[in-house]
Amino acid sequence: MSAAKSQTEKHPLDTDSPRFSIKKPKVRYDKQGDMPDDQRVATAMRHFVRDFGATAAVYMESCIHCGLCAEACHYYVQTADPKYTPIWKLEPFKQAYKREYGPFSFFYRALNLKSPVTVGELQEWQELIYDSCTLCGRCTMVCPMGIDIATLVGQARHGMFQAGLVPHELWAVAERAEKEGSPLGATPKVFKDRIEWLADDHEVDIPVDEDQADIMISMSSIEIMKYPESIVATAKVLNKLGAKWTIRLDGYEATNFGMLSGNTAWQKDMSMKLINAAIACKAKILILPECGHAYGALRWQGANIYGKPLPFRVMHISEFLAENLKNGKLQVKKVDKSITFHDPCQVSRRGGATQAPRDVLDTLGVELREMKDTGALNWCCGGGGGVVTIHRADDLRYKVFQIKMKQVDDTAAEMLVTSCSNCRQTFDDGQAHFKWDKTANSLLELVADNLVD
Repeated sequence: MSAAKSQTEKHPLDTDSPRFSIKKPKVRYDKQGDMPDDQRVATAMRHFVRDFGATAAVYMESCIHCGLCAEACHYYVQTADPKYTPIWKLEPFKQAYKREYGPFSFFYRALNLKSPVTVGELQEWQELIYDSCTLCGRCTMVCPMGIDIATLVGQARHGMFQAGLVPHELWAVAERAEKEGSPLGATPKVFKDRIEWLADDHEVDIPVDEDQADIMISMSSIEIMKYPESIVATAKVLNKLGAKWTIRLDGYEATNFGMLSGNTAWQKDMSMKLINAAIACKAKILILPECGHAYGALRWQGANIYGKPLPFRVMHISEFLAENLKNGKLQVKKVDKSITFHDPCQVSRRGGATQAPRDVLDTLGVELREMKDTGALNWCCGGGGGVVTIHRADDLRYKVFQIKMKQVDDTAAEMLVTSCSNCRQTFDDGQAHFKWDKTANSLLELVADNLVD
């Protein structure tokens, strides 16, 4: 089913370019396809059960209902609504497990101790696992039983996608990414045109489609369409290093909306484009851009999708910068400012690359003013997991963003910096909505602007 016709309304992903907009639909289509409701439920349950393994089974049996995950969730903290308790978001998943897979499933079915899930419950649940979960993993981190709630929510999305129960806008951008190669219209032609314009305008060399390169660069649509300075900054850094690098038009889009929407086939297609392009140019390093979910999708899931170890290193751009500043290959001028750093959840807490941006900031000589909860404990900005695309989630997203605003304001730092473009545009949108006086800046661009000549 195609996305509904749209009406013009401001949204964090709207820009002046109509090719880039994710507009508010006049009529929402939060069901895809024409299958009957009982078939939707059966499909969802079948895929929930298929995703159960030994680890998921242990998780399902381990919850002690302590409530710690609730206190770690920005949605629960800001609303005090028990439905936003992270483990509750897995209830239909848990019901399917108890009835179909658990050790006492026969008794659960025979005595109807766990009632069958209805399509109405799945539609209510859709808002819980898509609109009010950024997959940030803070709940996972604090769970005393080690339940990886964020991963289970991601797995639950697989069944929801197969049942055709994905929020309208998220489904539309995922489909567009699969068909066009980009969720926001940054097709190879659009990207090539933009590269040529940027190279000319900024007088910087940006090699494209080299047959052989030591380093292959990937970008995210949000950078290509909204923050093109990131492309220039990347080129300045790589050229300063004298690196043999390239951008490949057959594999450049790092954002993986297949993963965010729950379509594992589309997730694989999007990842394999990057993997195949890097192999084609014999790259030794594939650099992922300032995009959190791109890091998780390829750095930690890429080898599983490929079926064997990747024949190249996968690095987030902040890790690459830190490594080359540490070994002295890059030299930067000192920045006389106080800075606070927002950790992207998928790069820091979920990805483990927490120290790299701090090493970069240390080399820049800034006064780093850490937020009260920082690093792995960082509060999510509220835009990840595909949430920022969903219009009906806007009011809730703004509510949880206020945690982040207070965190930043409490530091009284002169500058806010992050290493994720999705976080950056969530901050931009929050700034506009609340008329806030803070702007999120790119760590990569900060380095590029201060390279020693």
